[in-house]
Amino acid sequence: MSKARIAVLVSGGGTNLEALLNAQEAGKLPHGEIVLVCASNEGAYALERARNHGVPATVVARKAMSQSAFETALSIKLAAYRVDVIILAGFLSILSEEFVSRWPDRMINIHPSLIPAFCGKGMYGLRVHEAALERGVQITGATVHLVNEIPDGGRILLQKAVEVLPDDTPQTLQRRVMEQAEWVLLPQAAEMVCRELAERETP
Repeated sequence: MSKARIAVLVSGGGTNLEALLNAQEAGKLPHGEIVLVCASNEGAYALERARNHGVPATVVARKAMSQSAFETALSIKLAAYRVDVIILAGFLSILSEEFVSRWPDRMINIHPSLIPAFCGKGMYGLRVHEAALERGVQITGATVHLVNEIPDGGRILLQKAVEVLPDDTPQTLQRRVMEQAEWVLLPQAAEMVCRELAERETP
């Protein structure tokens, strides 16, 4: 059985990418293989993380292109590496409904809250944790979901709750959510999707 070929799309530091690469090296992605890391900007440290693990890393710079040109360039890269599954790991560039529709049940996103809480336009990164603290919730967490044509839509694959502590800052809460939820869930969800893909395509 051939492994599903995974591309991880990134925009920043790549901590979730690191979790995926470590999981792969530990044998926790038996049905998938990360074959490409693609960043939306040249300064993303995630590119260095990929190279440190021997994974091809490339850039499709969003700021330099129109939406159509950006997605065309991205599609060319994905086709060149024969990608089967896309993982959005801190990818901050918006993808059109038309682009997303080409990847049914093959595009995974992670969000640092328990969807439907603290999601939607402008809710990403530290802003999510700031909103959680402002609201005064005692429990937050992370969600991994399949992306479909509807913003913030798609099937929820996994969720994990994380306790909010009384002295939390957005930064300490962000770190705890990453350590206890994001870095645990994302590799599990990646393997889940790759396994489902393999099962569908096995005669």
